[in-house]
Amino acid sequence: MRTPPSLLSLTVESALHNLCNISDLSPLPDHILLDLFLRTLQAGKLTEKVLKLFLATGNDKVLSLIEALNIQHILTPVLPTTNIEDNEVDIVIAALHSDLTSFMIEWKPVFSRFHLIIVKDPDLSEELQIPEGFNLDVYTKSDIDRVVGSSTSILFSGYSCRYFGYLISQKKYIISVDDDCIPARDSSGALVDIIAQHADNLKTPATPFFFNTIYDPYRKGADFVRGYPFSLRSGVACALSCGLWLNLADYDAPTQALKPGQRNTRYVDAVLTVPARAMMPVSGINIAFNRELVGPALIPALKLAGEGKLRWETVEDIWSGMCVKVICDHLGLGVKSGLPYVWRNERGNAIDSLKKEWEGVKLMEEVVPFFQSVRLPQSAIKAEDCVVEMAKSVKEQLGQSDPMFARAAEAMVEWVKLWKAVRSSQLST
Repeated sequence: MRTPPSLLSLTVESALHNLCNISDLSPLPDHILLDLFLRTLQAGKLTEKVLKLFLATGNDKVLSLIEALNIQHILTPVLPTTNIEDNEVDIVIAALHSDLTSFMIEWKPVFSRFHLIIVKDPDLSEELQIPEGFNLDVYTKSDIDRVVGSSTSILFSGYSCRYFGYLISQKKYIISVDDDCIPARDSSGALVDIIAQHADNLKTPATPFFFNTIYDPYRKGADFVRGYPFSLRSGVACALSCGLWLNLADYDAPTQALKPGQRNTRYVDAVLTVPARAMMPVSGINIAFNRELVGPALIPALKLAGEGKLRWETVEDIWSGMCVKVICDHLGLGVKSGLPYVWRNERGNAIDSLKKEWEGVKLMEEVVPFFQSVRLPQSAIKAEDCVVEMAKSVKEQLGQSDPMFARAAEAMVEWVKLWKAVRSSQLST
């Protein structure tokens, strides 16, 4: 014969089912409170709100149990326009076109409050056309040669000229957008403020060690799902925010050539943390990063022999992105992907670009396994140290198969020397 439940067990069970309606647990006797806490854990109902109820009781046994189980009370940030100050941001634009008038006018509602660094492609001969009304500095080939020397300035041609902006900036955060993009509009028709959305991504924690199935738990209206370990809910600092594109997505030349009419029209209102040890193709079209954490890890290193002036004719950002992802994983930092979107305009002919990019497409088959397996020594505790260590591995493991990799390893070491020299010069002035 089955033993009927006791009055105590029925009381605890009733309280468990009605926790969402209870505002104070302190009147409960200690043994009942402890039993209720254990039953709450067992039932998987220890939400943030419920945890606060138990913490508020001040019960020593409950508090000791919370500490022993490493259950952490997480303060989820409330995000209006996240608290990044205007003077903490540099917007870096690589100018591959001489006439930036329409580009700047389109972006004025978003960019006008911030300082801009515009780096002119050293291969561009025409004078830049930039409308008034912006707080900006323009850097040309003569500036690049003056800062880094003419022998090294080749690192900064084409899309790679934006890295010079990363180098000479003195701000904590960098946001970079290609000059063939304009602001996108979200699903309600509102203009997307990429500064605010990148700021949200960078100022709230990332969760690379355990995937949250409703994506970024720090966004308004989201949270951690049931079963997510409380010990991991505080997350880690987000160092890199990778935005996306509407209209012309960042496909490679073969894909775009096969699907010439395909356009990205899906605005997905989501941000997710890229899991640790997962590689990703970081696109330089629309990114933001914490320069103090990973600035030296974004590197203008790998150049294709026939590199062109279109995104699908280069892999510099893909290589740089895999470097920074490995370094973020090593240093315990996070990378997010998703919002914000930009609208990417039509540009170039994919079929004409096939020959130039095909070299890069083939290289990826060798490069990705390298980055998936490379590990950095524990002695590398700064981004600069990590780049130098990674350069050694690139030279040893890839340099023998293609001289392009050996040159990339040399460029990585040279980049760190430049970064340190410019940083030292900035600190002394």
